[in-house]
Amino acid sequence: MQPKELEARYFEALRAEFGAHEWRGTPDTLYMGGGTPSAIDPAGIVRLLETLPGRPWREATMEAAPGSLTPEKVDAWKRAGINRVSLGVQSFVKSELARTGRRHDAATVERDVALLRSRGIANINLDLIAGLPGQTDASWQESLDAVLRIEVPHVSVYMLEVDDDSRLGAEILLGGKRYGAVDVPSDDRIASFYELAVETLERHGIRRYEISNFARPGAESVHNLKYWRREPYIGFGADAHSFDGTTRRQNAETALEYVECGPSVRAGETGADPVEEKFFVGLRLSEGVIPDASDWRRFGPVFERFLSAGVMEQRGPRLRLTPRGIMVSNEIFQEFI
Repeated sequence: MQPKELEARYFEALRAEFGAHEWRGTPDTLYMGGGTPSAIDPAGIVRLLETLPGRPWREATMEAAPGSLTPEKVDAWKRAGINRVSLGVQSFVKSELARTGRRHDAATVERDVALLRSRGIANINLDLIAGLPGQTDASWQESLDAVLRIEVPHVSVYMLEVDDDSRLGAEILLGGKRYGAVDVPSDDRIASFYELAVETLERHGIRRYEISNFARPGAESVHNLKYWRREPYIGFGADAHSFDGTTRRQNAETALEYVECGPSVRAGETGADPVEEKFFVGLRLSEGVIPDASDWRRFGPVFERFLSAGVMEQRGPRLRLTPRGIMVSNEIFQEFI
């Protein structure tokens, strides 16, 4: 199936899934992500989103690749209800971007942000990745300085994760040299980059509210907070996830499967343990979690061990990870699964 034909059929399947959904309430947030939705014909986005209830949404985010924005696109997104844009910057350093296949540079990002603001979209997020091949203390500081210079209200900082879902990750696991695999910083260096980001951003009023997310007061992502607070959400499209408060569902993984098998075909469905999820999801937030008496009965020894080790702290009834705990958060989360 040719890309244009697949795109047309994919939009048909999405509209069908929208139409078949029985809304139990009116959504107040929306997030268009996965792949590069900013590359889609803007008129198609307008037609697609006009079928959804809830406009004007409290928050409606579009993920976008730097350099893909035009005045016509941004104007169309606004007509469609988009009021927040997340730019997948990754880095502001040319040599690092070249290795990831990105074609933008710092000037491109600055132009995109200026364009969004001129069109009335000031709620902007920039993504950075700590641990790209060839990244150094100086180059990481260059990216952080660029973020501060642009003065966006929200920043996401992700530590490079090695898995076989990406070309770079697969190459690292195989011990190869392509895609800069041999130049990926050590885990300790990546951790130090992350800690520098926390210190630098917070010094300028951009505070961490979730392990990978930082915002000025009031600019936290309303939509993403729903994931971490275990509020229900609905996902549409290929590989989209949904949670109704009890069960987690995943749509068919690829666009082709989604189109050919129909949106009702699920890649997976699992029951959610609210107590387990309360901690391995909720502890991602800087605000932490308030355990009740039954939580203490179930996980009391685990809490005490983490408190004694200094990776968790208690403020009144609330438990949260310490800065040291955040660096070993994956190991901590496993204790609640």
